[in-house]
Amino acid sequence: MPTQPHINLKKLAAHLRTKRGTKGLREVAMEIGDVSASTLSRIEQGNVPDVATFMRICRWLGVDSRAFMTETSSEKEKIDTPHVIEAHLRADRVLPSETINALSEMIRVAYKAAKEGKLKKMNE
Repeated sequence: MPTQPHINLKKLAAHLRTKRGTKGLREVAMEIGDVSASTLSRIEQGNVPDVATFMRICRWLGVDSRAFMTETSSEKEKIDTPHVIEAHLRADRVLPSETINALSEMIRVAYKAAKEGKLKKMNE
């Protein structure tokens, strides 16, 4: 299977935190332009930015976007299912953040248990 490029989110978050230093997220958001402090916070927590935001952050960092690109050998390797579910929950403007946090944690725990074969099948 051909390799697929994707953003190294840990590296991006680390660069963002490092350059931000002691500056507040709002101040940095203003410097970057057309990005919110909450978006920067989510990126620092490892969430995937949209392409336009990613490119703005790279310009602000003074780093070529390719510096954050890595290759994976399959789609399955790059998808973090609990993370994707959490992103969808966070996009729902109705759910309170406490509920989203609780649901996300439950999903991570259940997903890990399922991957490790520690969940019983429903029909057992």
